[in-house]
Amino acid sequence: MLALLASGTSRSSSSIKLAESESAAQNSNMSWGTEIWDQNDNIAIHTNRGIDALDKYANFLRDRVAIETEYAGKLRRLVKNYQPKKKEEEDNEYTSMQAFRNLLKEVGDLAGQREVVSESLQLQVIQAVTLLSKTLREDRKKCLSDGAMLQQNLTTQLSSLDRAKRNYEKAYRDSEKAVDSYKRADMDLNLSRAEVERYKNVMTAKIQQSDDAKNEYANQLQKTNNLQQQHFSMLLPAVLNRLQELDEKRTRGIREFIIGAAEVESSVAPIIARCMEGIVKAGESINEKEDSFKVIERYQSGFTPPRDIPFEDLSKLDPDAVQESHYSNSISNHLTMKGTMGANKLKKRVGIFNIFGSTKNSLTADGQKEDFSDLPPNQRRKKLQGKITELQQKIAQETNARDGLMKMKIVYEANSSLGNPMTVEGQLNESEHKLEKLKLDLKKYQGYLDKASQAQVATSSPQANRNQLQNGHRTSRHSNGSADDHHEDGDDQPDDAGSLSRSGSEDNVAQIQNGHNNNNNGSASPESGLGTSHTSLPGSGQGSANENAIGEDTYYETEVETLNPLGTCRALYPFEASSEGSIPMNEGEELQVIEIDQGDGWTRVRRANNSNGWDEGFVPTSYIECTLYA
Repeated sequence: MLALLASGTSRSSSSIKLAESESAAQNSNMSWGTEIWDQNDNIAIHTNRGIDALDKYANFLRDRVAIETEYAGKLRRLVKNYQPKKKEEEDNEYTSMQAFRNLLKEVGDLAGQREVVSESLQLQVIQAVTLLSKTLREDRKKCLSDGAMLQQNLTTQLSSLDRAKRNYEKAYRDSEKAVDSYKRADMDLNLSRAEVERYKNVMTAKIQQSDDAKNEYANQLQKTNNLQQQHFSMLLPAVLNRLQELDEKRTRGIREFIIGAAEVESSVAPIIARCMEGIVKAGESINEKEDSFKVIERYQSGFTPPRDIPFEDLSKLDPDAVQESHYSNSISNHLTMKGTMGANKLKKRVGIFNIFGSTKNSLTADGQKEDFSDLPPNQRRKKLQGKITELQQKIAQETNARDGLMKMKIVYEANSSLGNPMTVEGQLNESEHKLEKLKLDLKKYQGYLDKASQAQVATSSPQANRNQLQNGHRTSRHSNGSADDHHEDGDDQPDDAGSLSRSGSEDNVAQIQNGHNNNNNGSASPESGLGTSHTSLPGSGQGSANENAIGEDTYYETEVETLNPLGTCRALYPFEASSEGSIPMNEGEELQVIEIDQGDGWTRVRRANNSNGWDEGFVPTSYIECTLYA
């Protein structure tokens, strides 16, 4: 049964194909010249409408090209407007931002493909459609002109035939009348023979005229029939068939143009598909965990959360401390901030006669310190490592350039015709100078990184950072504000009733004598380690090279014996004073500020002890919140 159904289905499909082929063959044999030979006017209207349809399709393509061009331009403007700004470059490390940049790149590629579609349609399709429309209109006009001429010739021949027929009809009627007149005259006995002969001659003439008109009519009829047969069988069908060919050419052209436009679109489809794949891949590359880790890596400061605030039993505190605490809380409109105090609000410690210049760290283009000491420890190390990597790359590039110049000089020395070796000498000197400067900068930043990595609050002290060594002499400030001087040979020096400190380390002095000042402030904040303070000691940093060269050994700070408090501070975190010159503090403890941070990361404070004395020392600035008196 299934076999019979299958065979029946196959026979039906084959019969359908046969019918379609016969219909196609029949359609191919059909022509306008034979089938619609009498529809000349309708054919003219149809062909004109067909060409108008072709022009309409051309206008459609032009509008589409304009839309594609505008779309591509707007996509490119969109990509340009949403490109990451320079200030947003730091966010480019996140996978979401990287995916967005890749998305913009793929959208830009999509815009490029839309431009390709627009240009291809303009060059390959629209120009061909315009040319075809122009050609078809010219050929149609010629065909219609030929058809009109043929029709005019046929009409002229039909008019000639009509005139010949009318002449023949008139001549035949005249001959019939002449015959009747002759017969009546011949039967009339009253007429003479001359008169009868005259009627006979008239009859003969009329009959001859009738015969001539008949022959002319027959001749014109034959001509007309021949022309008409030729007109409708050959001449007019040829014109109509030409019009059919034009219309078929127009129809075939529209088919090819539509297919060509689709092929233009299909040619960019694989690239567009790859763009879509790139967008999907960009989306799949987003990793929320990785971004979260990068946020931690970027903003992690290294600090620990504050401990619980201790309870303060006012009955067990010293009355003076309670009064000071109450006084500090009652003061209004005071400047309160975390970390280092602004130098524009408070007076700096200055050197003798205020002759020493500022020793602050120079700032980078983005407003940060050169050694990034104003950043948390993790961020500082990251910035320093990046700077070191950048310098190493520059050193490698400059080394390659120098090696190339040296090889060029050797070649010039071996063959002077190739060039003068002295022309390379200046470039070599400049390259050596740049390389030396880069190496010094690299050494400087490596020193910054070493200090930031190995220096810790527990292993260094603010007092040690204020101690300066030169010629075997050391001056140190104890927590009570006195100064003890020690020589390497053990001799004691008297206290000079003030704070005595050295100007700079041997390291900085050597660098200044070499003409290279590292401009390092040696920040001593808990997060970046303890370095050499130079803000309170003006000679230790960017001091004049001439001042260092003339043997200025010791600088003094202008302080009074009894320091009035500049304000109060509250401990944000507990601090264990395990180094010389610092004092411990508990979280939430109130202290008096007697000397503000001068850029080294330490603030000098004091508090009352149980023996009605004062404990004085340094604490990390980032561990306290200061409230200064007005």
